[in-house]
Amino acid sequence: MLSRRRHGRRLLPKLPPFSTFASPPLAAPSSSSDAASLGDRDPAAFAPDDAIAALPSLADSAGSAAALALFRRLSSRPDLRRLMRLYVTAATAFVARGNLPMAHEAMRTMVAAFAEAGRLPEAADMVLEMRSHGLPLCVETANWVLRVGLAHPGCFALARKVFDGMTRGGGVRPDARSFRALVLGCCREGRVEEADALLAAMWGQGFCLDNATCTVVVRVFCQRGRFKDVSELFRRMSEKGTPPNMVNYTVWIDGLCKRGYVKQAFHVLEEMVRKGLKPNVYTHTSLIDGLCRIGWTERAFRLFLKLVKSSSYKPNVHTYTVMIGGYCKEGKLARAEMLLGRMVEQGLVPNINTYTTLIDGRCKVGHFDRAFELMNKMKLDGFLPNIYTYNAIIGGFCKKGQIQEAYKVLRMATSQGLHLDRVTYTILITEHCKQGHITYALDLFNRMAENGCHPDIETYTTIIATYCQQRHMEESQKLFDKCLAIGLVPTKHTYTSMIAGYCKVGKSTSALRVFERMIQHGCLPDSKTYGALISGLCKESRLEEARALYESMLDKHLVPCDVTRVTLAFEYCRREKTSIAVSFLDRLDKRQQTHTADALVRKLTAVGNLDAASLFLTSALDKHYTVDHVTYTSFINSCYNSNRYALASDISEKISRRISSFQKKDAAAIA
Repeated sequence: MLSRRRHGRRLLPKLPPFSTFASPPLAAPSSSSDAASLGDRDPAAFAPDDAIAALPSLADSAGSAAALALFRRLSSRPDLRRLMRLYVTAATAFVARGNLPMAHEAMRTMVAAFAEAGRLPEAADMVLEMRSHGLPLCVETANWVLRVGLAHPGCFALARKVFDGMTRGGGVRPDARSFRALVLGCCREGRVEEADALLAAMWGQGFCLDNATCTVVVRVFCQRGRFKDVSELFRRMSEKGTPPNMVNYTVWIDGLCKRGYVKQAFHVLEEMVRKGLKPNVYTHTSLIDGLCRIGWTERAFRLFLKLVKSSSYKPNVHTYTVMIGGYCKEGKLARAEMLLGRMVEQGLVPNINTYTTLIDGRCKVGHFDRAFELMNKMKLDGFLPNIYTYNAIIGGFCKKGQIQEAYKVLRMATSQGLHLDRVTYTILITEHCKQGHITYALDLFNRMAENGCHPDIETYTTIIATYCQQRHMEESQKLFDKCLAIGLVPTKHTYTSMIAGYCKVGKSTSALRVFERMIQHGCLPDSKTYGALISGLCKESRLEEARALYESMLDKHLVPCDVTRVTLAFEYCRREKTSIAVSFLDRLDKRQQTHTADALVRKLTAVGNLDAASLFLTSALDKHYTVDHVTYTSFINSCYNSNRYALASDISEKISRRISSFQKKDAAAIA
């Protein structure tokens, strides 16, 4: 919960300054004539009950303005600030005298005070209850409750209730501010579908989205990959007279770059410039980051140099850090450290992220001595390493299989008061799983939750994948179900691990159910997913289903791996359906056909199916594909061992003719 002081500045109405003149101690009022003078006295000496009781009397004798001044002073007293009776008494007194704006001020002050104490639901209920006492809900007060509620964790449902109550009771219609506040709340809570419905209602009522709210919506859309919806949002805003600004476009560009859609990001940049908006250093930094992410570091550096030479804006610390990260990703560590030096020359101070990026780059290639040197330099520059810095070193040691060294670094981090985060746990769990230490991995996994660091889907997937590799499908299914129960969204890796695991234990029906769920929930399978499922179906002789999946895979322009192609074709050959097996090669390119035919010939030769092997070998020779010498020799030897001399002679003759043809071509070329 945020501090009271911070909320006081943002939520409370502006209060008049307290009077600074000294006043003698006051006794409790005994009559209305005495109460008439209370507004001019310091209320601090009154007992709570007497002070609250004085409000209606003062309103009667001195007017609502005097009562409002007293209310403002009383509401600042710690012993009265969170008494519901104070606000109800004040609001009722103002309502009785027809001063509804003053009554609403009392309600808004109550909402702010109760929110600080974590009692916002009580205050919101009272705001709605006051409708039956003559204080109709107004849009300003409802919006106040919305903003305060959405600023406090766990109060979204309450804010939504107030928003819905604006139209269902009291006849108050939400205004543009009401919609904007709730749209922001939906985005923060991840309720994107509700945000969509609110946006549609906004457009329908003629309201427009402001640029600040647009920034939040665009960021959420980009995180969900809904880039076309961003374009439609911008079009709507332009139609309503509030066109997107430079910040809105920059967030869109950043979202595209983070997903690797750099070409599209540059198209958005062109659109932005056409509309007269000038990109700033943050726009260019997002583009540099995007280029580095897809490995176009030199193009990123050219854009970086453009910033360096610009008279309008220069690279900032974040720009340098992104460029350094790009070079570290490519292993160009000398250039990365050169940029660090250039950064300092330009008067910029590297921050923790800059040093951590360099340390991470060094650790990935095993330069741990240099990584520790950089960490010491970081300390000398006044920056203490954080858990992300230590995670980089721990991850580097785990990548090299040196888990004991990783634990030494972990002890260094904890000795400095740092707490393990989700990334730390996941790194160590992953390494234990790689080394087959499932017991240690589970111990860390359980400790995560105990220490208040809840595992994410990546952590769950690591454990699930290990169970699947070890054929413990009951345990992996329990973890998978738990993921769904706590609201985690399985990734492509999660689904593929489950599918492969079920196929390993001969439960392709269960694997198909997981595959269907994967597609239904919008997670697109890749070549590995299809390959695992096709192999599992082949093992259980469900060839027609495997074939249908294979064709579907090709229709989606996914490239099957060699194992998938060979496994499916081999199983058809085993069942003497060689013509179907041959047809699989027709939709492949030359390189894929060559590799598949070669692997099939070797595999079929090994099991003595020489007729099928000769069919693929002949097809490769007829198409002038390269035939591996080892494959050809193995086939010929098997023919001799099986007394298939005619078949061996036929293939040898084809090979000889082909060699002769190549020799003639070479001779002609030399002549």
